[in-house]
Amino acid sequence: MEAQPRVGEEQTGDSGTQRSSVDVVRARWESIIMPVYNAFSWLDQCLQGIYQQDFSGSMELSVFDDASTDDSMAVLEAWRDRLEARGVAVVVSGHKSARPMGVGHSKNQAVAQSSGEFLCFQDSDDIMLPQRVRLQFESSLLHPNSLIGSRISRLPQGSTERYTRWINSLTPDQLQTQAFTSHGPTVVMPTWFCSRKLFQKVGPFNEGGKGVPEDLLFFYQHLRQGGSLVRVNECLLVYRYHEEAATHSVTEETMWKLRLDFLQERVLSQWEHFTIWSAGKQGRKLFRSLSPSTQRKVRAFCDVDVKKIKRGFYTYEESQERPKPRVPVLDFREACGPFIICVKLDMTGGELEENLSSLHLKEGIDYYHFS
Repeated sequence: MEAQPRVGEEQTGDSGTQRSSVDVVRARWESIIMPVYNAFSWLDQCLQGIYQQDFSGSMELSVFDDASTDDSMAVLEAWRDRLEARGVAVVVSGHKSARPMGVGHSKNQAVAQSSGEFLCFQDSDDIMLPQRVRLQFESSLLHPNSLIGSRISRLPQGSTERYTRWINSLTPDQLQTQAFTSHGPTVVMPTWFCSRKLFQKVGPFNEGGKGVPEDLLFFYQHLRQGGSLVRVNECLLVYRYHEEAATHSVTEETMWKLRLDFLQERVLSQWEHFTIWSAGKQGRKLFRSLSPSTQRKVRAFCDVDVKKIKRGFYTYEESQERPKPRVPVLDFREACGPFIICVKLDMTGGELEENLSSLHLKEGIDYYHFS
């Protein structure tokens, strides 16, 4: 693919004439990828957001209906003429099987039938703000090997406050280093934007259906292939919270296993020894979940709780190994890194952060969060 100029730059074409950045944008085709399943209650607001985009290039809305049983398609058809008059081509397909085939399948089908050079993933229950496509397109031109996200706001306001704060406050480095937490992808799926070339390199999405975190699997595969992560530091999406969201079908144990496997693959396999920060429930669960060879790398647990420290050791009673693993429990000030932190983020009133700072530790080198 021929290299394209950055937004705001000019280039000389074959005829020797110069093209402005506006011409470059108009020459690029962008597809909004939207799976739909029983989205009647939210689809009107979602399509209104697409209609109001201020992007000056060519846009396409690619929809795959995953056997909806409500009037979602009627809402979409009611919007078709307005969208096409706005310059947004509308491509729709789907199926009417007895059961939905899942979000991964729907996204793959919507991508396959689309024609854009860039892909903007949009959930049918969310609302994109007017500048979303434009700003993420510009960012994608600057970062072609990156999965592009953005900040979000939540609807209803105040729902999932800790999660929202985490999404919006991660530093550029933490987009990589905090990929192992229970929150999932640091660049959240409803805000994803990338080139088709990147998607074809990493994808497709897993089509295991309900209960499979297809976004996390894609996210980890992107990182395995050396992909980068970028967040546009503006709120570009209203991310709706409701009990019918597909994310609720993914169990905590499924997420735990995927996170653990990725942690062992990417971090723990590179360390000779490490300490688990927290001798509490989560720290002990992490130790028990590790492979036997990785368990032997654990130097100690460390904690701030005097009672836990006074016990002196944690013995893994359920272990089949003999002798049973017996791991020291130390005051965090006496422990040696590197560390895997099993304390929930943003839940200690700043005490955890102060303790880490007091040891002059650097995230991504001296410790990673697994909480």
